[in-house]
This record gives sequence, C-alpha cells and structure tokens, in this order.
Amino acid sequence: MRNIKDVMVVGFALFAMFFGAGNLIFPPFLGLVSGSSWLTGFAGFVLADVGLALLAILAAAKCNGEVSKILSRSGKKLSVILGCAIMICLGPLLAIPRTAATTFEMGIMPLFQSFNPVIFSIIFFALTLILTIKSSKVVDIIGSFLTPTLLIALAILIISGILNPLGEISTTPMIENVFVEGINQGYQTMDTLGAVALSTVIIATISNKGYKDDKLKVKLTLQAGIVASIGLCLVYGGLAYLGATVSTKYGADIVQTSLIVNITSMLLGNPGKIILAVIVGLACLTTSVGLTSATGQYFTKLTNGKLRYEIVVTVVCIFSAIVSNFGVSTIIQFSAPILSLIYPATVTLIVLTLFGDKISNDNVFKFATYAALIVSMLTVANDFNISIPFVLNLPFASFGFNWIVPVIIAGFIGKFIPDKKIENKYRMNKAV
Repeated sequence: MRNIKDVMVVGFALFAMFFGAGNLIFPPFLGLVSGSSWLTGFAGFVLADVGLALLAILAAAKCNGEVSKILSRSGKKLSVILGCAIMICLGPLLAIPRTAATTFEMGIMPLFQSFNPVIFSIIFFALTLILTIKSSKVVDIIGSFLTPTLLIALAILIISGILNPLGEISTTPMIENVFVEGINQGYQTMDTLGAVALSTVIIATISNKGYKDDKLKVKLTLQAGIVASIGLCLVYGGLAYLGATVSTKYGADIVQTSLIVNITSMLLGNPGKIILAVIVGLACLTTSVGLTSATGQYFTKLTNGKLRYEIVVTVVCIFSAIVSNFGVSTIIQFSAPILSLIYPATVTLIVLTLFGDKISNDNVFKFATYAALIVSMLTVANDFNISIPFVLNLPFASFGFNWIVPVIIAGFIGKFIPDKKIENKYRMNKAV
C-alpha cells in the first residue's frame, strides 16, 4: 500500500511539473487548426510529448536520475555542452520564464488588466524560490496539494466543453500535415528535455522516502511516469477537442494564449476567468518549481558542490523574472530553433541509453549524436533561408524526423570504429 501511495504522489507531482505553459496552450491551438482531423494531430502531439517523455524517464531512471550519465557516452566535452544547453533551455532561458509569462497573460490580465507585469514576475518567482529552496520537499508539496486542485479545475473546464460543444468542427484542416504539426507542437512543450531533468528530482524524492534498491527505484519511477502520462493524455485530448469545437469560429492567426482564454470565457462566463487563472497559475507554478529545482541540482552536481543549490535556484529565479517580461509569443518564437537543434541529439542519447547495456562501443553514441546535431544544424539553417535542400529530402523529413536515418547510419559506422577505452582495457588485461 505504501508503494502505491508513493507512486501516486510522485506521479501526480510529475504530471503537474510536466503540465506547464506549453501543455495548456498548444493542444487547443492544435485542435483548432486540425478541425475534424484533431485526433490525428493529437496522436502526433502525444508521440512527441508523452511517448518521448516516457522513454526519457526510463533512461534517466536507469542512470539513477543523473543527466550527465545519460549524456556521458557521447564524449566528455559534448556531454557537458549538451547538458548545459538542455538545462539552460529548461531553466532561465525558455521554459521557466514562459511559465510566468503565460500565467500573467492568461490568468492575471483577464482579471486585473492594469496589473504591472514586472511586479507580477517578482511575486511569481518569489513563490517559486520559496517552494524550491528545500529540494527534498518539492515533490511532496506538488503531488499532495497542488496537483489535485489543478486536476479538479481542468476537469471542470473539459467536461463543460464536452457536454456543451461550442460549435461545429470544421471538416477542412487549416494546415497541410496535421500529424507533423502535432509533432512540432509536442516538441515545443519541451517535456522530453523536462523528463530528463525532472527525473533527477523524482529519483531523489524516491530515495528520500527510504527506497534504496536501484531496481525498485527504476520500477517506481517508471510507474510514476505512467501515472503522469495517463493524466497528460486525458487532459491533452480534452483540450484538443475544445480547440476543434471552435475551428469554425477562429482562424490560425489567433494568439494561442487568447484562444484558451476565449474558450474558457464562452464555456463558463466570468467565473471561467477565475477557474482559468487557477489552472494556469497552478500548472505554471508547479512546472516552474520542478524545473528550477532540477536546474539547481544539475549545476550543483556538475560543479561538485562548488555552486551551491540555493545560489543556483536564486540566480535562475532572478534571470527568469527578467526574461518572462518579453512575453509568451517572443519566448516561443526564439525557442523553436534552439529546440530543433538540441532535441534530436537528446532523443538519440535517450534511446541509445535504453540499450546501453548491449552497446559496448562508445563510438556508436558519439557518431550517432554528432550526426543528429549536424542534420539539426542544417535543418535550422534551412529555416533561416540558408538553402541546403538535401536535408529536406532525407527519409521521414515530411514528419520532422529527417535525422533518424543519418543517425542510424552514423551509429552503425561507429560500431566498427575501435573504441580507445576498450582497446586500453584489452591491453591492460593482456599485460596482466
């Protein structure tokens, strides 16, 4: 019974830490632009969000929640660079500031239009810091108290939309490839990167609850991940459906934060503004707390304690408060190319880590990771009108996975390149 209770608390906390700004605003917009094909878009979204996040949780659990271990076999220098890039994106550069900006635009402005955004960002990150400063208490606070309130508020909104649809669903999608759009929106949530980082917090919490056996910790972490994933799928499906029901009322040019505000207002009237403020505030605060804690733990471990946890989380909160005032749209705009660059390499290492026991040659990891980075760089260059057409003609490019085949080929080549570490070990054994 104790195991079940702990899994539920940790699973609820993981759900809340995942369910942040992007998770709230992207599914309704995806439903809007997908129309009657919203289930197809939803499938792509779940694949790129929940599916990859579950793999990341499993990989992180195998590495005892240490981000550096997942990345280490790609090479010492690259693993540090990639690890820092992931944590900075999840931390003060993109994800954490977006939580405050979304809360202000969707939760505060509809209720208090003249409220100063700078003052709000100070209040938001002061709360984040208070809830984060004691790392051992983060998961229990979120899982036991904040998540149930968040789920109740979300249930009220979604069930209202199902019982009273807001309109006819458009039979014609507003975009060409609904599935690819779902994948792209799933990327934007940053949950795969978040899973790598948040597993650090989850594993530490499970250890603090008295579970010391490594296999049991992996099992409980995975079970908590499944609990969180089920919750995410149900909420994403509901929000995507709500977006589809207004696909004949709005166009694709609507601001994403405005869409969910309008949906809530139409369904629940003025009380809906309060309910939305609760949803947004709790969703974003829990994510901000989880990611701030994970960032603090990562850089403290990376520097062997030279950077104290309390110092790191304080700096993260101050910097995030500044960036959050640029607004949601601006943060999303400059996050897209950065995520497109680091996501494939991270996913590559996550998948390889799952089969790490069967791969003795580190060159498989190194070659595959560098291939993912090179293809990603060339793809991003195309997005900035630097013409490199062959990357758009690679297999699976239409689905956003043009890096997969080059990664497989590069990893296969790496398998046949001698690993110096293995060679040195062989020489030492021979000498003995």
